[in-house]
Amino acid sequence: MHRWLTIALVGVLGFLQYQLWLGNGGWQDLQRVEQRVTVQEAANVPMRERNARLAAEVTDLKTGLDAIEERARSDMGMVRSDEQFFWVPGVAIQNELIGLNAAMVANPVAAENEAADE
Repeated sequence: MHRWLTIALVGVLGFLQYQLWLGNGGWQDLQRVEQRVTVQEAANVPMRERNARLAAEVTDLKTGLDAIEERARSDMGMVRSDEQFFWVPGVAIQNELIGLNAAMVANPVAAENEAADE
């Protein structure tokens, strides 16, 4: 009887070891999951940096007028009323911006009146 108990305990121990190393949720699965987590963390780093830049830009747009002015100048080609716009031939610029700026430069009084009406 003592021998059968020893064989049964060794069998249970072998089964538990199999489950630990090779079974579902065992050591091999843990290694695969850790590898996937490492790959995903590496993929998330640029996204986290992008989110931080966007959050800083949102905060800057909410609190300061400098960011709004910079965005208006770069994206829409806007020029302040006390500035002059100079077009330099040979410099690439979007056609819409040329039209907008040319209208403002050609008739600055009308552009100021339109800005005052808004």
